[in-house]
Amino acid sequence: MNIQIFGKAKCFDTKKAERFFKERGIKYQYIDLKQKPMSRGELESVIKAVGGLDKVIDENSRSKNAALVKYLASDEAKIEKILEDGLLLKTPIVRNGRQAAVGCQTDIWEKWTKE
Repeated sequence: MNIQIFGKAKCFDTKKAERFFKERGIKYQYIDLKQKPMSRGELESVIKAVGGLDKVIDENSRSKNAALVKYLASDEAKIEKILEDGLLLKTPIVRNGRQAAVGCQTDIWEKWTKE
């Protein structure tokens, strides 16, 4: 199991994800999106795994670009804006190899621990 948690330091759901894996003794890598945004490959992999771009965009983001993303016409333009500003992503994004879950998805994480 190769767990990566992409999140924001002040996000309660990100803290829940970290606690979930800590309590089970599962090592994970934490990436703070404010300090290091996702790469294009990572983002595209997550979008594919969760079933669409709209599932990774945080509609309630406090980023100055949040309102703009809604009005961008193409998915490519949205991806470019997300790559510039990682705070537009819904968190936590938890990756397990090619699998991914967005938000607090303890049922999915639990299933991963039993594989």
